[in-house]
Amino acid sequence: MILWLLNNLSTLVIAVLIVGGITGLAVLGSLAARRRFPHLAGGDHNEMVGIALGMFGAIYGIILAFVVVTLWTQLENTENIVATEATDLALVVRSADTFPAADRARINQAVGAYAHAVVEVQWPLMRDGRPSYDATAVQTRDLYAALQAYEPSGPRAETFYAEAVSRVNDVAAQRRARISMAETSLPVLLQVLVYGGALVIIPLTFLFGLRSLKMQLLFVAAVAGLIGFSLLLVVALDRPFAGDLSVTPQPYQEAALSRFWTAGAGS
Repeated sequence: MILWLLNNLSTLVIAVLIVGGITGLAVLGSLAARRRFPHLAGGDHNEMVGIALGMFGAIYGIILAFVVVTLWTQLENTENIVATEATDLALVVRSADTFPAADRARINQAVGAYAHAVVEVQWPLMRDGRPSYDATAVQTRDLYAALQAYEPSGPRAETFYAEAVSRVNDVAAQRRARISMAETSLPVLLQVLVYGGALVIIPLTFLFGLRSLKMQLLFVAAVAGLIGFSLLLVVALDRPFAGDLSVTPQPYQEAALSRFWTAGAGS
């Protein structure tokens, strides 16, 4: 459900649905509770309800803060993984510039095919939450094969060859890490705490009685709106490769790798 929302709706529309929906339901719930139990307006139970709201609110706030920080850190780590993989791939190209023309062309062709496979084949799969190692498996093998076919001659060639091999190994490691990050999502237990906590906190506000109906609804709407914005942030950050805040494949199209995205270049 979250993946569908992130991939098919803008963050603004999702915000309207989540924040507006939660706030609207909370206001309607408060009106229904006030009509069903009119004595609540007297505030006879405000002291007890206030203590409960303060206690549950503090616990829920800690949980939300932990979840948001965790998801934000996950997004930053994913961005670093992608940037590192693209940088290592670009450094393979830089090292190959010192190789003989035929070997350089073979390696560049393998790098270009890998970059195109990541962006055009593997990225849509990761965005849909179904990443596949097979999407770039052939290109990864071809990348190793292109280097293995070159026999360096002399200390200078051996140095750059060793650097290229090291960077390809790093590319393989970052590829695995990137795919693993595409498979991650908020654990079920934390989902229960985050979304279930909202179902506990918001109804509690219905029990906090105020004689003025406008002030009552304003209080309920403010709490519901704050929770709605927090849940919006959780939803937007839950999947690092989906939605408006997702990690983009732009690093694979920049700097030394940009040559593989010109007209007629690539696979």
